[in-house]
Amino acid sequence: MEANKITMKNNFLAEKLKTLRKRSGLTQEELAENSKLSLRTIQRLEGNETEPTGDTLRKLATALKVNQDELTDWEIIDDSSFLKTLNISALIFLLFPILGIILPAIMWFSKKNKIRNLNRVSKAIINFEITWNIILFAGIIFGLFIVQYKIQTTGVISMSHYQTRNQFFLYFIPLMYFLNILIILLNSFRIQKDLHVFYPKINFIGK
Repeated sequence: MEANKITMKNNFLAEKLKTLRKRSGLTQEELAENSKLSLRTIQRLEGNETEPTGDTLRKLATALKVNQDELTDWEIIDDSSFLKTLNISALIFLLFPILGIILPAIMWFSKKNKIRNLNRVSKAIINFEITWNIILFAGIIFGLFIVQYKIQTTGVISMSHYQTRNQFFLYFIPLMYFLNILIILLNSFRIQKDLHVFYPKINFIGK
């Protein structure tokens, strides 16, 4: 049983390598040159005559400009419903902002390298939620310092200083929550239409 599973994985790798090489418009000779591997190694891999080392897989993935998982995981499947659920799970930020990072991360690791595009979508969501949390908390801290700044610049303590702070919070916080919800819902639609997700973000954990 285990031997059959290994054979299936090796067959998958051989076919996947051929497919990706041809999709990239490369000959075996060009792939060998780009990956710094011998032509014989490429031929043996595509002929399912050998099992690659981790270093070989890394060089092939780099030369083909793909994620290494795409070469090796024969069990990878398409599951847009899970991707939509993952995306919607970020709405839990409504309960507490940091949960919008934690829950998608848990879902990502539960299916990591098993679903096509999962890594890319998960990183996009988590990077966005981290970026959003930083902006939210930075805005709250800024709002808290408004009163102190007003007192220092005017030299008086006035109710208008507190009203300025409250007005800032009244607009800033709902706007931040609205944008988060809107972006999540828009990306749910994009996933449903089999389009790439788009999250404005800083890439804290890579792309």
